[in-house]
Parts: sequence; C-alpha cells; structure tokens
Amino acid sequence: MKTAVLYAGQGSQRVGMGKDFYAQVPDFRWVLDRAAAFVDFDLLETMFVGPEDVLGETSRTQPALAAFAAGITEILRRRAIFPSYTAGLSLGEYSALYASGVLDLETLMKATAFRGDAMRRAGEHCDTMMVALMGAGAELAEKVCAEAREEAGKAGEPCRVFVSNYNSPEQNVISGDRAAVLRAVEGAKRAGIRRCLPLRVSSAFHTPVMAPAAAELRNYASSMTLHPMQVPVVFNVTGETLREAGTAGEADGIRRMMAEQVVTGVRMAQTIRFLADHGTDTFIEVGPGKAVSGFVKKTAPGLRTITIDTVSDLEKLDDLI
Repeated sequence: MKTAVLYAGQGSQRVGMGKDFYAQVPDFRWVLDRAAAFVDFDLLETMFVGPEDVLGETSRTQPALAAFAAGITEILRRRAIFPSYTAGLSLGEYSALYASGVLDLETLMKATAFRGDAMRRAGEHCDTMMVALMGAGAELAEKVCAEAREEAGKAGEPCRVFVSNYNSPEQNVISGDRAAVLRAVEGAKRAGIRRCLPLRVSSAFHTPVMAPAAAELRNYASSMTLHPMQVPVVFNVTGETLREAGTAGEADGIRRMMAEQVVTGVRMAQTIRFLADHGTDTFIEVGPGKAVSGFVKKTAPGLRTITIDTVSDLEKLDDLI
C-alpha cells in the first residue's frame, strides 16, 4: 500500500471545525494550544464559535485551517501513519509542507497568516469573480478564457481571466476581472456547458490579480527557515514533485513555489494523476469537508479515499495501522 495525504484548502472551513478533536483527542489539543500562541487573534474562539463572517476573513481562515491540519497530522504521526507523498489544495500546500517537515508549527502559522493578509489586500480593490465550469475539460476552459481576454481587450474592458483551479477532468474554475469572466462564461455556454457556478470568494485567487501578494510572499519567504523535506510534496504549480528536492537548491525551489502558487492555476487533477501514476492507491484527505476526495474519485476512479473531518472518522484509519 502506498499512501498520500491531501490537505483541503480555503473554502472548506466551517464554524466548529476541530471542536470534537480538541475535546476528545489530547494530541490534537496539544497542537492547537501551541498554534494559538503564534497568531494575534483568538484562534480557538474563531474556529469553534466564529461567527462565520469572522472565520471567513482570509487572514484568519488560512491559519485556522492550517492549525486544524497540523492537529490531524499529529494524530496521523502518533498512529504511525507516514505517507509516501503529501500535497494540498492551494492553502493546503502549506500544511503539506508542514507534514513533510519543511515548516515547523510556528512558521506554518505565521506564514499562513501573512499569506492570507497579503491575498486579502491584493484583491480588496478589484472587481473580480470565480466561476466553476461543471462538465468543462481543461482545454475548453483555457480556450474560453483566451477568447474572453481577446474580446475584452478589444472592447477596452478589464481582460484578466484564467483557469485558476484544475480540479478534475470535468471541473475547472475560471477567475479574474468580472467583465472578462462573464465573457468567458458566455463562451462556455455557447460551447455547451450549462452549469457555470459562481463561487463565494473574496477575490480571483491563483491568477495575476494576486501579483502584489506574490511579490510580498517572495520577500517574506526569503527570510523563512525551511527544513529538509522528509516526505515528497507534489506542488500545485507543476502537479509534480520539486525538481530541486534533495539538492542544495531545495529551499530556494520551495520559496519559488510559494510565490508562484498564488498567481498560477492549482493543478489538482494533475497532482492526483501524478500520485496515481507513481503507485499511490490510498488517499487520506485532511478536511474539513470532502472536496478533495471528490476530485480523486473523478480523476482516478477506483482508488481508495479516506476523509478525516470529525473524531468518528478516525475509525477509518484502523485498517492502515
């Protein structure tokens, strides 16, 4: 058996996440109490009580999800579950780096808080949107974006629209300037795509709209302490492992990925295919939620998926021990 642990991204958060683990699992509680000391807001109150609009603030959402993931990672370690690979969806990549040994808990918490705030500021004055194209393959999604950029540019309208999430072979998300995204949606509908679902997000993540955040992350990452990678991470930017892994350039390669990730489409489907092609037969999703497991089932049908969202889910790990 070859296992990969996949970490959920922003959008999976919910008020009350981790509350049952905190009450019933001492290892989880120990991690969260430590994590809470590294942020400038009440982490436990935000996670367990909310309200939803407070938890939904990007600069709080990201460290809250990272703390949840770190707690579950500790549970996996205590159960001697050590994956062959790890990866994450967008923000979840930071938790993957934590699981791989690259980031310690303090660095994880501070980096995700910084990232969340930088992304919030990058998008706060932009009129943007993200739309999931259901039933659209990557080639079609890229095509309608390219056509919309050309049409919007000729019309003198904002013209940034790109594929921001390659979630599965038949689900891709487009993001960017609202006018350009709406043009791309029109093109998708002309091509026969009937389900085009706007997402409730604050900005166009993983597009050039986030260029200011990428610049800030590049500077921030230059001073981060990164430890040698113990478990291979499959990165969002490439859908592959880091070519510099295990060399003197590993840390610089990781820092480059951190900056590029916020302006580049998340290649989740490619990541899943890479893992499947390299023998992974069991995927453990660290939630909240089951979105990533859904992408696995659509991208690599027949492989085993386990989701860890609540204490009752820990029973699913028994067969792995």
